[in-house]
Amino acid sequence: MNRLDAMLTFVRVAELSSFSRAADMLRIPKASASTAVQQLEGALGTRLLHRTTRKVRLTLDGGAYYERCKDVLADLDELETMFQRGPQALRGRLRVDMPSSAARDFVIPRLPEFLHAHPQVELELSSTDRRVDLVREGFDCVLRVGSLADSTLVARPLGAIALINCASPAYLARHGTPRTLDDLADHALIHYTLALGTKSAGWEYVSGDGPAYRAMPGALTVNNADAYRAACLAGLGLIQAPAVGLRAAIAAGSLVEVMPDWRPAPMTVSMVYAHRRLSKRVLVFMDWIDEIMKDYVDADEATHGR
Repeated sequence: MNRLDAMLTFVRVAELSSFSRAADMLRIPKASASTAVQQLEGALGTRLLHRTTRKVRLTLDGGAYYERCKDVLADLDELETMFQRGPQALRGRLRVDMPSSAARDFVIPRLPEFLHAHPQVELELSSTDRRVDLVREGFDCVLRVGSLADSTLVARPLGAIALINCASPAYLARHGTPRTLDDLADHALIHYTLALGTKSAGWEYVSGDGPAYRAMPGALTVNNADAYRAACLAGLGLIQAPAVGLRAAIAAGSLVEVMPDWRPAPMTVSMVYAHRRLSKRVLVFMDWIDEIMKDYVDADEATHGR
């Protein structure tokens, strides 16, 4: 048994609560993952995991060993590259998640430069508008736009991104251009939620006390940034979205900004990770994200939530 490989397998099983998912992530057979953990338990003389037909969870000893394993593996990762310089200094897999609009508008256009600078890094990029479980799904870090609810995670604030209100020319030709909050009663809002079945808060604007909301009608609810923008382009209603993702459509005349005095509060942008001890490749990637986001965020808003 390779002890370090077994420790890595154990850590992944513990984080994902599944031998199958850990094996898929490590690209090894499920039987190999199970055997590695069994051999590790035999060498340590204690049970690390409770196994049932539906779930795998840490024992008390397993929880303590898990925390030490993370430190050892992080130290090893640094030791392997501490004397290396240049593009070969970073290697290994990097698993990150971010909203689909952030991937499309900010990160992917600049991604060739990162991968060219670090050719030994294998990047797994998840882009979804749902809130992933960073630990259980095995992500090294995630880029999050908006409020942060999980206090068990560590957040690195990057700034805040401006939001604007938009509609299509065709929609405005049919319904008129809203100019005040009272005008919104005669308009439709395209509702956006992270999970279908939940209700959006409505039209957001800034009052003297901070963010405020006004209920609005609207026949359509979406849970994806691309669908949100497409629905606005199709003339289905008003949207409130990051300005950077709408600039091209506004310049082309396919969208029009409305009610500039009643914009939503800026949305905070953060890099989030589960543990303070990070591998060098994760730290370098987060530094790179921080640098490219400077073109889009207001750094002075970095410490303020919505």
